[in-house]
Amino acid sequence: MPPQTSTTLIHIMALDGIVNVNSIFTIALFIGLTSTPSDHSYTLVSTSTCAATAATAQRLVSRHVYSFSSFLFSSLVALGLKQAIRIADHDHILNCHAVLHGAGRVDLRMLRVGILGSALGSVFGCVFLTLALVDWVQIKLGVLGCWGYYTLAAAIPLEPPHRQLKIALFVKKWPDKHRAGGLERHALTLHLALAKRGHELHIFTSNSSSFPVYPALANLHFHLSKPTAAGYLDQATVWEQFRAENSTGRPFDVSHTESVGLRYTRSRNLSNLAVSWHGIAYESIHSDIIQELLRAPEQSQSIALTERVKKVVEEVKFFKHYAHHVATSDHAGEVLKRIYMIPEERVHVILNGVDEHVFIPDAAKGIEFKLKFGIRESKSLVLGLAGRLVKDKGHPLMFEALRQIFMENSTFRDSVLVLVAGNGPWGARYKELGSNLLVLGPLEQAELAGFYNAIDIFVNPTLRAQGLDHTLLEAILTGKPLMATNLPSITQSIIFSKEMGYTFSPTVEALKKALYRVWEDGREVLKQKGNLARERGLKLFTATKMAAAYESLFFCIYNNDYCMYKPQIS
Repeated sequence: MPPQTSTTLIHIMALDGIVNVNSIFTIALFIGLTSTPSDHSYTLVSTSTCAATAATAQRLVSRHVYSFSSFLFSSLVALGLKQAIRIADHDHILNCHAVLHGAGRVDLRMLRVGILGSALGSVFGCVFLTLALVDWVQIKLGVLGCWGYYTLAAAIPLEPPHRQLKIALFVKKWPDKHRAGGLERHALTLHLALAKRGHELHIFTSNSSSFPVYPALANLHFHLSKPTAAGYLDQATVWEQFRAENSTGRPFDVSHTESVGLRYTRSRNLSNLAVSWHGIAYESIHSDIIQELLRAPEQSQSIALTERVKKVVEEVKFFKHYAHHVATSDHAGEVLKRIYMIPEERVHVILNGVDEHVFIPDAAKGIEFKLKFGIRESKSLVLGLAGRLVKDKGHPLMFEALRQIFMENSTFRDSVLVLVAGNGPWGARYKELGSNLLVLGPLEQAELAGFYNAIDIFVNPTLRAQGLDHTLLEAILTGKPLMATNLPSITQSIIFSKEMGYTFSPTVEALKKALYRVWEDGREVLKQKGNLARERGLKLFTATKMAAAYESLFFCIYNNDYCMYKPQIS
């Protein structure tokens, strides 16, 4: 009969195996750290939009540290157990009876628990090491969201599979190539990111006579219908389209509506529905008050203020028919909970985000933009405005403030250049202010990135206290400080301190004072503020962060046991 190996010797062999494996993986960890590029943008992919961000590089290093800590814990436990066995009976270390039963010096159950703890340490180390390898692949070959062949081929064997949701989106209008409001831009940015994450998206929207952007992705499906005379979705048609798709094969895991794309008369039938509010009537009351105060004596009094109160009452009544509410600003979230009386667990604050791969600091883009539009470099300060050039965006206020400053201070007028991107009735009025104010017209996304890089500060004189304006977020991700109206949605979520920019009350005198302050501070101070603004922007206002937050919320709606969603904290 062959000699039998003692139980204790088997334990020691197992512990030796754990220590040896840990040692090999620890060496691999240090090799991985030394090969991590110092420049997070280093990649073998030429497309800048697919390059990994600084967050990926930071995550790579942190996961290496977590993995090393796990392996170190595992090895220390294993070595401690080996030493305890030897001390227990150094004369009979290979004798099972002497060690395990002699005078109770070694407890077999405690020995097994210790080996289990050591093994778990190794398992956690391997998990973190695998995740670090996925990040390393993304830095070298491009982010997973771009669905590159080599990236997926390298990462899929490493990354565990996760459930892909089937999501229905209701949006009044899908954005066209040249112009889109904030709601449409949010819909495009968010749901394109979710589709790139592998989720199946079905978009219920209206036909458009313009040139909408329909990305060619296999998991992105459009269900088009003729809009109503008022330009809204035809609820009966859209609902039938939704029901038809929902009854074929796999039903929708979650539904999402941008504002009242799906009206409450239909939404009350869906318990897995989330609605994103980009503006609510209660916030608009503040705007109505401002515009009434700015009204000239010869103008008739607007009835909007009294009508708005009625609309708030209507919203409070029907908002409860939506299962989950997403507020795009901290202030709107508080209003939904306190004024609209939506239960706190059904209100989620997810701040708007913009594409952090497009809106980045790039001096070359700024120079190229200036050359394209014939902008001289002689000016000491360049102010930028962008968006719809209409009354409620504050352009009458901005026009009057600039007109007065240009008349009373020739030095300011000659040293400052104002660039206005967008279209609307106030574009023609701005041209009356002279050659140091250029109206550029509507710009595409790539041109907007150059526009932000060409200015020193972005100014938004809006009178509408609703949601988070995408132009503000685009500017700070490009590294520019902000100057905006002192409205709750802006000051609570974006310009929360003077280190990021300037705020002003919606009056001509206050705006003039802020413009003079910016002029006196100069480019160096503005650059410092812009750097701080970008740091905050990368933490809160990226499309990646927004998409991850919505994805987390959607998983919670699909299955409350899957995760626990926590709103963003500013």
